[in-house]
Amino acid sequence: MERIVIIGANSFQNRLILKAKELGYETHVFAWQCGDVGEKTADHFYPISITEKEEILKVCREIQPAAVCSVASDLAVLTVNYVARNLGLPCNSARCDVIATNKFEMRNALEAAGVRTPRHIKVYGTDFDRSKLDRLNFPIIVKPTDRSGSRAIYELFSKDGLEEAVKDAVGQSFEKAAIIEEYIEGNEYSCECISYHGKHHFLALTEKHTTGAPHYIETGHVEPANISPEICEKIRQTVFKALDALEISDSASHAEFKLDSKGNVGIIEIGARMGGDCIGSDLVYLSTGNDFLRMVIDVARGKEPELVKEPEQQVAAIRFIMNTKDLEILERAKKQFRMEFVSDIEKVDHAVVDSSTRLGYFIVTTKDYGKVEEVLFGNNK
Repeated sequence: MERIVIIGANSFQNRLILKAKELGYETHVFAWQCGDVGEKTADHFYPISITEKEEILKVCREIQPAAVCSVASDLAVLTVNYVARNLGLPCNSARCDVIATNKFEMRNALEAAGVRTPRHIKVYGTDFDRSKLDRLNFPIIVKPTDRSGSRAIYELFSKDGLEEAVKDAVGQSFEKAAIIEEYIEGNEYSCECISYHGKHHFLALTEKHTTGAPHYIETGHVEPANISPEICEKIRQTVFKALDALEISDSASHAEFKLDSKGNVGIIEIGARMGGDCIGSDLVYLSTGNDFLRMVIDVARGKEPELVKEPEQQVAAIRFIMNTKDLEILERAKKQFRMEFVSDIEKVDHAVVDSSTRLGYFIVTTKDYGKVEEVLFGNNK
């Protein structure tokens, strides 16, 4: 039985663990021991933090795995690539580790490749030259350079509140830095892809819903996005160019972008990994029939991913529980759609300040895009 190493043991990584076991792999999972579900489902669990790259590599030299992988975590990606690279297994480049996980370096790489991206500056605290802001047009976005999950994101329409926003973003950052950039106009989407030996494969477009300003916490996602074939092709070309610029050659990718009223594509950021929030693990499969989890394993194993020739034609959506009103939406959804999954739901006793503090979620499928938008998000389309 071939062995596979998986970095991380939380509920998102558990989907990967179960898929690997389904495919006949012996699973070896590394994570900080805190009672996550993957600690129990793994064939072998090692209580080592995912940031301890050298220690994990030392153990992996003894394991001799056929693949090293993870999903939905920028932090885990760094360890995945480091271990895989040192074992001679497929992975992205060392430069990709930097430019695909640090938003400032990513902006610079995209800009150099001619990909539309907002003007931006990097700061390490509130004591910076305010004249640098003169090259930016308001509104602006302030966020950590190297975090995900809607942590410490602020939209500002003037310099009022800037000090507080920068302080919070720097405090949340691993490298203790924040990026300040111009706001990109348009509706928000993401593009899900899998890349193998430098060849990119388009899988799905996802329409994203957020709380809006100032923090833009994601409230739900819908696949496929309601976009014309002509614009879809423009998005595909832009995203593939961006993937090349970021040297994403052998992994999943999750490209977040905005589409304005003129059809212009503006890249927000791209992760060299599967999208979280069940986008990759659930929505892609439910809406297209493509087994994204298996593709991640296959690419890490050095096998070309298999895509279905005729993707499914149905709508898949996830809605997150943020408050009591969303519990009412859940009850209405049960009567309108096929319920694919309902998570455990926490009590409504705390404020939702980022993705990690949401109360729960549910996933539905249907043939009616308009009904999903109306019932789950209050949009009459």
